[in-house]
Amino acid sequence: MRSALRVLLSHYVANGVGSALGLLVIAALVQLVLGSEAASAAVVGAIISIPPDTPAPRRGKFLHMLPAPLLALPLFYAVLRLEGSPWALGLLIVPASFCVFLLMAWGQRGAPVAIGAMLALVFAMALPVPTGADAAQQALHSTLYFGLGAFLYLPWAVLMNALLNQRYRAQLMADLLFSLAALLRLQAQQFTPLVRDGSDVLIGALLRCQAALAEQMQAARDLLYEAPRRPRQLQFAGMLLCALELRDHLLACGLDLEALRQQPAQAGALQRLQGELLAQAQALEDLGDVLLRGRTPDAWQRPAPDTHLAPEPGAQGFTPTRLARGLAHRIGHIHLDIERLHALARGEAQPDLAVVRASWQMFVSPAGWSWQPLLRLWRWQAAPLRHAMRAALAVGSGYAVAQLLPWGTHAYWVVLTIVVVLRGSLAQTLQRRNARVAGTLLGCLLAALLLAAQLPAWALLLCVTLAQAVVHAFTIRRYLVAAVAATVLGLVQSHLLHGGDSATFDLLERIADTLLGAGMAWAFAYVLPSWERQQVPALVARSLAAQVRHVREALALGQLQAVDNHPELAWRLARREAFDSLAALVQATERAWQEPRAVRPPLLPLERLQVHCYQLLAQLTAVKAMLLLRRGHLSSAAVQQPLQAASLRITALLEGAPLPEASEALPAWDEEPGWPLDAASPLAEIDLTPWLLRRLALAEALALQLRREADAALAI
Repeated sequence: MRSALRVLLSHYVANGVGSALGLLVIAALVQLVLGSEAASAAVVGAIISIPPDTPAPRRGKFLHMLPAPLLALPLFYAVLRLEGSPWALGLLIVPASFCVFLLMAWGQRGAPVAIGAMLALVFAMALPVPTGADAAQQALHSTLYFGLGAFLYLPWAVLMNALLNQRYRAQLMADLLFSLAALLRLQAQQFTPLVRDGSDVLIGALLRCQAALAEQMQAARDLLYEAPRRPRQLQFAGMLLCALELRDHLLACGLDLEALRQQPAQAGALQRLQGELLAQAQALEDLGDVLLRGRTPDAWQRPAPDTHLAPEPGAQGFTPTRLARGLAHRIGHIHLDIERLHALARGEAQPDLAVVRASWQMFVSPAGWSWQPLLRLWRWQAAPLRHAMRAALAVGSGYAVAQLLPWGTHAYWVVLTIVVVLRGSLAQTLQRRNARVAGTLLGCLLAALLLAAQLPAWALLLCVTLAQAVVHAFTIRRYLVAAVAATVLGLVQSHLLHGGDSATFDLLERIADTLLGAGMAWAFAYVLPSWERQQVPALVARSLAAQVRHVREALALGQLQAVDNHPELAWRLARREAFDSLAALVQATERAWQEPRAVRPPLLPLERLQVHCYQLLAQLTAVKAMLLLRRGHLSSAAVQQPLQAASLRITALLEGAPLPEASEALPAWDEEPGWPLDAASPLAEIDLTPWLLRRLALAEALALQLRREADAALAI
């Protein structure tokens, strides 16, 4: 029940319900004013405008949605004019599909617009063919009604986005807390004695979770950072900043963990820390549930984890006990972050307004459209260009085959299946293929039950509206659910528009066409393929460049004198790029596992590269935290030269340049590093200089491993 409630109260369900309500309002208005024929075309127009309608900043919302109807309108008219000549229509479909799929060059912004334009093409094929002397006039009227519905939906989407803006902020923040809680639980699974079985599976899950979280955080930034003027909006922006810090502290929890897992004497300490992480994950989930319900959370009363460990008489250096205490302190930082999240949600703490104001412009995605993605597209190896060519060939072939079938009256179903199944990579196409086929079978069964019940027209119209809400809500999150709803939507709407047709034949034809379209999409995934090995060199280079920038900002000496917003802002930007570039590399590696073995890149070096990139981020983030928050515990004279030298050496290693002079060796556990490390001393009395030097030495070792693994991954 708790999971179901989270889905019902989520931002994607709210957005889906809002889009379906707009569809219903537009259909009712056009029906009352212009009649049923105009309403049916207007509904199609509204449907093609719905895909780009997602929770988004208010600024630029109209311009974000405008390209879909602008592209769809002439395409809809052209298909209606040529529908009486099947082969002439086929000659139009191929270049039109190519041009539309070029929109994939804009990534997540362009994909919904491309889908909307292709839906216009498909739905135009589904309408009755204009006949008689006034065929051109009929096509023009249908296009005008279509455009009316499409452009009426734009102000509706802008209005709903503005009305739900505050609600979207709470929902996105709650969704982010749920993802952080899931990452906490995954991290907690590592707090066990070191075993080999299952460790690769857990590391892979952590990498995927980190990659998904990076994309989710950018979506949250775009909405929560947009002009937060009201107190509640400022609170959510502050909570997002706190969540980013929590992500960093959670990443730092992996530091020294492998060494501690190899010490049987530390099993009890690891078990206690694991329990603390699980309790913190539960606290994040509880806070997310409260935000979804629109309530004020209670103050978090859980005491901070105990970091006091018994002193070790005569022990010197970084002993396991001292490493365990450092790990406990890092988990204590997560505790403080969660406590601050509760305080911000309750209005008892104020966000850092200077950072929030800087984030308004620096960390949000551009609101306008740029020609740069299209200009960079025209090279043979460009994945969006190859996908556009592949999709055009697949759609054209699917249309030609459908014309030869004995039941060719609904050939658009084959084309529709190809459009929604064929993705830019083989892995994504396989996922869509399986979900589409299973969803069609379930949807046909559900539609058969609805039609057999002989419900009145108004009840079937409500079913269509509900199906549209589910399709839009779950297309990204759970495509199987969306495929079931899309099948019900298509069959029930077809029954309403063509009541004289055989429902049984429609159901069987739908299944057959879906199987044919899914099979053709699968086959064409191997035509002009964009294998991940072609993208890996650029992704690896981007990740290494982002790591270099992060090294320079994290080890900058400016923080030793004062906490200034400008160097900290530069570090935050470098940190974001490091996480985003790593997320792209993780996702490409995951897709590569589904490709034929002969064309896969070296996956094991790539996965080790990703693990060590995250570890390097953790080491440097820990250093940056000391420079920002614990400068008083550092010996400024003792760390300036090591910081500068480490920055030069790590940068040289990552860039493959000649190394400067060697740095000091890493102190071992049984060596005296030269500073007091009394485990019984309170934190305020500890000199953190040896810990900072240790982080620098470990970071340098990781940079060397990264360089070797990058060379191995690029040896294709």
